[in-house]
This record gives sequence, C-alpha cells and structure tokens, in this order.
Amino acid sequence: MKQYLKKVIHGGNLTVEEMREAANYCFTDEVTESEIAALLTALQAKGETADEIAGLVDVIRGKSSFHTSPIPDAIDNCGTGGDQSYSFNISTTSAFVMAGAGLTVAKHGNRSISSKTGSADVLEHLGVSLSFKKEHVEEILLENKIAFLFAPHVHEALKPFTIVRKNLGLPTIFNAIGPLTNPIELDTQLVGVYRKEMLPMIAEALNKLGRRRAVVVTGAGSMDEASLAGENHLIILENGKLHPITLTPEEVGLPVYTLEQIRGGDPKENAEILLSVLKGKQGAYFDTVLLNAGLGIFTNGKAASIKEGIELARESILSGAALERLERLVDYSSKIPSEVY
Repeated sequence: MKQYLKKVIHGGNLTVEEMREAANYCFTDEVTESEIAALLTALQAKGETADEIAGLVDVIRGKSSFHTSPIPDAIDNCGTGGDQSYSFNISTTSAFVMAGAGLTVAKHGNRSISSKTGSADVLEHLGVSLSFKKEHVEEILLENKIAFLFAPHVHEALKPFTIVRKNLGLPTIFNAIGPLTNPIELDTQLVGVYRKEMLPMIAEALNKLGRRRAVVVTGAGSMDEASLAGENHLIILENGKLHPITLTPEEVGLPVYTLEQIRGGDPKENAEILLSVLKGKQGAYFDTVLLNAGLGIFTNGKAASIKEGIELARESILSGAALERLERLVDYSSKIPSEVY
C-alpha cells in the first residue's frame, strides 16, 4: 500500500491493476483508516484518472453480493449528483419511462446527499422497497423490466470507506464513481455529471469497464442530467470510440425551460411530480423527462436517434406502460419482508 501512496503523493497515476490492488488492501486489516484517508486525499489532490476510477469500481462491484451475470441489454441512468440544482427526480422518473419503452433498467441510487430528495427517498415514499435481495432484483428485472438497487444495501462491504469519507468531510474519488458501481452487469449506461471537464474521463472509465455503448452528459446550467435550459454537452461511447456532441432543445423539437421551472421539493412533492409525469401531465417536468428518457432509449440502441428516443418515451407515458412499471414494482415491494436502511 505504501508504494502506491508514495506514487500518488508524488503526482504519479496508478494503472488499473495498481488501483485494484490498492483498493483491495483497503478491505483488509493490514491497512489503517489513516492510510485509506491518505489515498483518497492524494488521489483527489492529484486528479483522478479513468484507470484509477475503473480499478476502484472493479473492486467495489466485486465485493457486492449483488454482482450478477450479464442481464441482456441492461441499462442504468444514474447521475453523480452535486449539481445543486434542486431539481425533481429526473433520472428516477425517466427510468420508468425507459422501462415502459421495453428497456431493462437496473436503477441504482441512494438517499439525498447533495439534493433535497434522492431516488431512494422518493421511491420509498411511493412504496418501493429499498431491501430487495439479489434474487428479487433478478426476477423483477426479467418480469417488470425495472428494479431499484439501493446503494447502501448492495454495497454493505464499503463501510471502511464510508467511515473515512465521513470523517474527512471532503470530496473524494467516490463523488465521481457512484453511478459506475452498479453491481448489475450493464450492457449500456447513461451517466450524468455536473462538471463538463469530467465527461471524457467518465466515458473512458465506462469503456474500460466494458460498456458496449454509453452516453455521458452535462446539462445546460451544469446539471447532471440533460436539461432544456440550453446547450447540453455529451460524449457518446460506441465500439471503444468517444464522440463528443452538443444538443439543444430546438434540435429535438422540445421547448426551452429555465432550471427554476423544474425545481423539486421534499419526497412527497417529488413523488407527486413523478406520478403527474407518468400520468401524462404536460409541462416542464414532462418534457424534461422526455428528453432524458429519450436519451436513455437512444443510449441503449432501441432508437436510432435521440429524437426517435423522445417519441418512444412519449409513447411509453401516454400508453400507460411507464406508470404500470411503477405500479408493479410497488406491488412486488408489498410482498417481501421490509428492512430499514
């Protein structure tokens, strides 16, 4: 461990294999909390690389008891958080729309950290369980096309890092890797990041993690979602190649809205917004979900263009398919023993 600490402290970058080894050490009694803190701090001060992110994510996913064999065409659409936009739960609402369009969505998420309401908070309010077991998740994904994986539940082995991060109280590599640690073997992935300069690094990390196709987006107004407030910056990963593009609301036939028009609130308010969108109520929330769900459908390859993805998203909502996916997930939740997290 000390050799890796010295390398990073002196500005050196760790290879994927070195990062894997350093991360594995952190789960043993041989490494102290001080050494873990030193590693996280040194990586942050130096600036993390795609290799370091991929190496750490590999280890974290491997430690999860939820790590599965590949589920055909599975996708996640989680953002890193941290954009301070206080928007409603865009990716969570979009996930049901994507599932209603026929995608298999392994939705990974947590409680509120940097926003008023996290995905787990709003789903819990709607009656979705946060304690699905691995066998539940696999069954629900196959039957319902969407399941929720509550991060603390599927990553219980992360306690050594959790304690150190809490004591440090500083940003670390973990602020960037949350969406990448989904233990389900994903085929494709849509990731939102609020810092545009992180787009290539996250895209390259997704490539190293084996995604067949992925899109990484920073929305207008530095959101970790696609936004209808202006120009969005995206990197499309396909066949190992990175393709940067920009996207505006006008290009896909959607209106422009300010960030204030998509503000959310507490779990009750955000649950009401989510339900209103899935029931087809038109407006800023609805169109923002169309954009993000459409982008997810395009990422998965079910649509040949983002515009076509948006139309499939619209059909998913107006047909009632998206709402049905939520209702069935709530029904599944009512039939399993509940645990508190």
